[in-house]
This record gives sequence, structure tokens and C-alpha cells, in this order.
Amino acid sequence: MENNQLTLYKLMILYLIQKVDFPLSNSQISEFIIDKGYTNYFNVQRAFHELEEEEMLRIKTIRNMSHYYLTEEGAEAISMFEYQIPNSIKEDISQFLDEKEYELRRETDLEADFFPAKRDEYTVHLKIKEKDTLLLELNLNVVSREQAVHICDHWEQMHSDVYSALIQKLLFDDTES
Repeated sequence: MENNQLTLYKLMILYLIQKVDFPLSNSQISEFIIDKGYTNYFNVQRAFHELEEEEMLRIKTIRNMSHYYLTEEGAEAISMFEYQIPNSIKEDISQFLDEKEYELRRETDLEADFFPAKRDEYTVHLKIKEKDTLLLELNLNVVSREQAVHICDHWEQMHSDVYSALIQKLLFDDTES
């Protein structure tokens, strides 16, 4: 692969991350670049790897999914070299974000992860965020890895019901008289 192409892919990644006010995952960014036919999976991953080595991205991993943020160096690089991204690609990026922003944001506004606690017990860590505001953070202790995985796997579809039930119970439960 030509060095100019790799540089373009790296700039596209930095530009995409810069255009949103929430972290994007590797799969979200890769989906855009690959689906638009700019390059293949391996070239995108090489670009990510080099950006990480150059410390232009900060990574937060949640349940095997990497979420990317720009570092100061990354922000500086994109501000200096953004002009190298063709306008047609910038327009594709704008259209992608216009069409998918809600879906992209929703994926990063929910977090579900777990880690071992005591012997044969796990702590499940759940979060609901809206932009930069933390709405709910919950830690649950469960007795098996299977329970932890099950809760994390169902958090995306059940989070609003859990949040609503908690609010309802805490604000309107009149059983105490």
C-alpha cells in the first residue's frame, strides 16, 4: 500500500472522530470506510494501529470494543492536515454522520462491562449517558460469569426499562406510610 493512501486513511479516521462529541468505536469507523469502498479491513486496521503508536488516539476498551478519542497530538494533526482530505470524502463523512449520528451516539452512551470480584463472583458495571451527562451508573454483584455476560448482553435492550423502573420506584413508591 502506498504511504499516501495510508496517510489518507489515518486522516479520515482522525477527521471522523473530530466531527463528533462522543467516542467512536473501531467497528463504527471501519464500517464507514469499508462500506464506502475506500479500502479494505486490513488497511483500516493498519491505520488504527499506526495512529495508536503515534499516540494520536486515546483508547477506552469496554467488553472487547475499543472506543477512540483524539489526543492533543491527534487534534493538532487533523487541524494541520485536514486540507489533504478531498471534499468528496468530507461530504461522505458528513452524510454518514447526519444519517447515523443517533445510532452511533446510542452505541457509546450505553456501557456494560464486568470483572471478577471475589472468588466465583463478578461485578457488573452498567452506565447510561446522554452526551456528557451521566444518567445512571450501577454496579451489581452476581454469582457467576454467565450471569454477568447475560446482564451485559441485555443491557442495550433493557436499559430504558431499568432506568424507568428505578425512577418510578424511587419517586412514586407510596408503600412507606
